[in-house]
Amino acid sequence: MPEERLAAEGAFAPLAVIPVYDHEHAIAAVVDGVRAGGLPCLLVDDGSHASCAGVLDALAGLPGVALLRLGRNQGKGGAMLAGFAEAARRGFSHVLQIDADGQHNTGDVPRFVAAARACPQAVICGIPAYDASVPKARLYGRYATHVWVWINTLSLHLRDSMCGFRVYPLAPVLRLVGEERIGRRMDFDSEILVRLFWRQVPVQHLSTRVTYPLDGVSHFDVWRDNLRISGMHARLFFGMLARAPRLLWHRWARGG
Repeated sequence: MPEERLAAEGAFAPLAVIPVYDHEHAIAAVVDGVRAGGLPCLLVDDGSHASCAGVLDALAGLPGVALLRLGRNQGKGGAMLAGFAEAARRGFSHVLQIDADGQHNTGDVPRFVAAARACPQAVICGIPAYDASVPKARLYGRYATHVWVWINTLSLHLRDSMCGFRVYPLAPVLRLVGEERIGRRMDFDSEILVRLFWRQVPVQHLSTRVTYPLDGVSHFDVWRDNLRISGMHARLFFGMLARAPRLLWHRWARGG
């Protein structure tokens, strides 16, 4: 299996996976920034329209840039799951996830990679440092998810589960997605992090500047995505109840 091959090889080999859906005005700058940080890129075209698809075709001609095209839109989570599988097929050990809309600071890519290299078994999770461009409703709305994540992990350790700038160790991710269903859309970021935490995968945090967004395009559907996220929290809550003794034991063993 892919994770067994990667574990056997033991090499640190990170790949940036960028899910893209109609971000043709921002994606080139994101790719340039990631490449300047020294990482190869896999662009996952999540059913983009022709204008964006053409931009992605051109970018895929650059050194170190590959393109995986999905036949229909599957959502951010679906695109990332496809990216994980492709990264494993290509022999990479880690995946750096970064959004395509330009909100993340690509100048921090070397910091994230260095942290992952120093602790290769951990998820390196971004903690957003927002500027004035962040919509206040989005900023304050994040705290509802923060509280639910703290409840569902019985811990305050996960400081922000919604930031899409992070590095995953690929082997435990492949095991997780092979055994459990993960949300395919905007519920993905929080759910996969909670489920990895449940499996005792370490999570480390790095502060990173976030700007909203470079191209003015957001695919967050206030009603549908909030409904999905609410359903995800409910599923995780019942999963937490079943795992509560073990979670509390590990919390005590960690010293809090």
